[in-house]
Amino acid sequence: MRQCMDSDNIHRRIKKVIGQLNAIDNMVDEDIPCEDILMQINAVKSAVHKVGQIVLEGHISHCVKDGLEHGDHEKTIKEFSKAIEHFSRLK
Repeated sequence: MRQCMDSDNIHRRIKKVIGQLNAIDNMVDEDIPCEDILMQINAVKSAVHKVGQIVLEGHISHCVKDGLEHGDHEKTIKEFSKAIEHFSRLK
């Protein structure tokens, strides 16, 4: 499915999330206030959500479009609905 998404952008964003998670892990050991840690956790949640948005946008612009133009419309819509359901559980 690499053709339906900007894999370089996704990899870059995932590496940033990994860095943020490592920073949070260090914050715990450094006795940083809970509020600061929670702010960083929220930043990670937002960053992961953005990765999901990018994947979903790629899915729509490639997989769904191709399925509607050249495939089984009902199957494409069913699979798209399932993708939306999975994505909406992220937040």
